[in-house]
Amino acid sequence: MLKIFGENRLQLTIVALAALVWLASASTAGAMSRIKDIADFEGVRDNMLIGYGLVVGLNGTGDSLTSSVFTKESLIGMLERLGVNARDDALKTKNVAAVMVTATLPPFARQGSRMDISVATIGDAKSLVGGMLMVTPLLGADGEVYAVAQGAISAGGFTAEGKGTAVTRGVPTNGKIANGAIIEREIQFAMKDLQKVQIALRNPDFTTSRRVAEAINEFIGTATATARDPGTVEVTVPEKYQTDTVAFLTDIEQLRIAPDQLARVVIDEQSGIIVMGENVRINTVAIAQGNLTIKITETPQVSQPNAFSNTGQTTTVDRTKVEIDESSDKRLAIFRGGISIQDLVVGLNALGIGPRDMINILQAIKASGAMQAEIEVI
Repeated sequence: MLKIFGENRLQLTIVALAALVWLASASTAGAMSRIKDIADFEGVRDNMLIGYGLVVGLNGTGDSLTSSVFTKESLIGMLERLGVNARDDALKTKNVAAVMVTATLPPFARQGSRMDISVATIGDAKSLVGGMLMVTPLLGADGEVYAVAQGAISAGGFTAEGKGTAVTRGVPTNGKIANGAIIEREIQFAMKDLQKVQIALRNPDFTTSRRVAEAINEFIGTATATARDPGTVEVTVPEKYQTDTVAFLTDIEQLRIAPDQLARVVIDEQSGIIVMGENVRINTVAIAQGNLTIKITETPQVSQPNAFSNTGQTTTVDRTKVEIDESSDKRLAIFRGGISIQDLVVGLNALGIGPRDMINILQAIKASGAMQAEIEVI
């Protein structure tokens, strides 16, 4: 047996206490989030773009011009702009498809830079494999052209068919073009001239907005940040950062706080997914779960006469088996008040309750007033 006396025991005790303090601080730091991960800054935002165009070069998998009138008119209009008169001829091509083009304009994107685009059919085209998008203007919400798209499409699937069957993998009617659009117009925003900056929380909360303001004030040393509402923190740019707002935002976005959240249970009834926050608490409640199941099995049997018999005949005799399961193995469980979400899940699993039944039980607990949380069904 190893014995520790005097100074050695004191040193080990100090080391153990230091380890506990380090573990506690590590767990606290693990729950902290940077401001840049929970909030957006004024002016730093994306913008959605959309456009209508034509894809050519398809191998007979394009729109049918007889049923997709918009494709036919768009094709005729494009040919007329190129000096080709196609209105007097009967167009029968199936190598053209009308598509919608979408893109996301990044913040502070400069004229001449490129961005990715997505392409999707709007007619009866079967596939965009091998297609080429013709020049397509991309419009913003204000109706102005911010980019122009063109290029070869990388489709997301394929279709192979014969006379007897067809196989489709993925979705061949949409695709992407990497760096397929050139930005032609910039969105002007003078960040360096800002005197005040608005910080918008992605999950508005009174406690979180106050903690963000307190963290910024502690970093700057003066009361420059104010929580205006649960989703907005207003920050006055300090004097030493007046000529360099970008440096100011760089410094404060790295500050760490502990975001607060509502006690909430999110339920997806279609897939049976349940997500519960750590702040969900349950008052004392008794839960029982059981179902009456009746199973009926039909097993017809054939009865026939003995060999060489002249009087009997072959007939079918019904055989029915009925099984009744009253779930007598289920028991009534009592959950004490203030239990955590882990205790609740362990207890429900001990009752043999699956995700589908657990959804109904959680909704029943909420209806009884025993759940101190909000239930959101998606």
